[in-house]
Amino acid sequence: MTLHLRPGAALPPALRPLPQRWHKLACTRAAALLCGLCAILTTPAQAQTTAQTTAQTTAQATPQAAASDLPPAPIRSQPAAQQDWSAQINTFASALAADIPAEWAGHVLGQARHNARVKRLMTPAPKRNSPTVRDWRAYRQRLITAARIEAGLQFWQRHERTLRDVQARTGVPAHVIVGIIGIETTYGQNTGNIRVLDALATLAFDYPQQHPRALERAQFFRKELEQFLRLCLANGLDPLNATGSFAGALGIPQFMPSSWLLYGADGDGDQRVNLIDSPEDAIASVANYLLAHGWKSQQPAYFEIALNASAEQMAQLLAPDILPTFDAAALRALGVQLLPEGQQYFGQMALIELQNGNRPAHYVAGTENFYAVTRYNQSSYYALAVLQLGEAVLQQRTQRHGDDTMAP
Repeated sequence: MTLHLRPGAALPPALRPLPQRWHKLACTRAAALLCGLCAILTTPAQAQTTAQTTAQTTAQATPQAAASDLPPAPIRSQPAAQQDWSAQINTFASALAADIPAEWAGHVLGQARHNARVKRLMTPAPKRNSPTVRDWRAYRQRLITAARIEAGLQFWQRHERTLRDVQARTGVPAHVIVGIIGIETTYGQNTGNIRVLDALATLAFDYPQQHPRALERAQFFRKELEQFLRLCLANGLDPLNATGSFAGALGIPQFMPSSWLLYGADGDGDQRVNLIDSPEDAIASVANYLLAHGWKSQQPAYFEIALNASAEQMAQLLAPDILPTFDAAALRALGVQLLPEGQQYFGQMALIELQNGNRPAHYVAGTENFYAVTRYNQSSYYALAVLQLGEAVLQQRTQRHGDDTMAP
């Protein structure tokens, strides 16, 4: 995950409302298009939640300004790459769905600027003669720090009621939500300072060709750029000033624009989704995202194990990667001994391998809930760091306050 812009109670002064005819068109067409998109992208079990979220977001739409109502774009030098993409932008703008006013979109896209740093960060590193060995221990030490745990405790204390309510409603434990928001942005302290419009446009029209899936990735970012425009219309965001990560992720939970539209949830009861300034909305949205991606209430995310498998068995165990494939009996037959707390688990699991540099790798058994966390960010290292940060915060909270009724 995911994967980010500052909605306010009113539009910024530089962006006055659309003419009424555009406002009606945007709201009407957005409702139909987004509901259709939700139906395609979600499973039947997710459809009702997603459709409700989409309908709510559309009903709350705040119109943006017409191009003729906006001040002239500042004159800036354009690098060669931007000169090359002007035709692509024009083609892209002309093909946008009807719920996005063409004149307004053209004005906004015309102010997109190529960001060389974004392209550099997305460019794959040159291949080395020897493969890079990942180091779980170093990765964990870098992310799970005393300062981050303390920030998590303060965040939990400030938003205890929301965390409690969301956990009760969704079945997603508070410590898992706290872990994700802590790893993503240190509880909103670092949400990114790159203009989202520039990041998405750069990756949509000048994606690094060294990437083996450059065309596919560019198409992904073109879709996110369109969703960003739609998000700005629906939530009253200023597309010229919204900032986020180099990949275009936004806000406290770092949602991509499409995820904001699909999974964003109102956690503070103000009838809008504000992932920039509302920690309550961020908490509810993270839980909604995990729930939509298969989180199972009252189930663990992983188990520690003892491993005594042959090379042939290891190859079989690691073949599915992080996809839960084996039940407890199958794991035992392949040389994986679940520790006592995992022996009564009846769901599917995967053997998760985390390399430790030149030291022996670390292994855990990941459940369907572990897999759900990897839908936020498709890395087993990320998922275990999220879960263990949340556990560390929960442990400190319990030590300070005694028995915690919010523990899973």
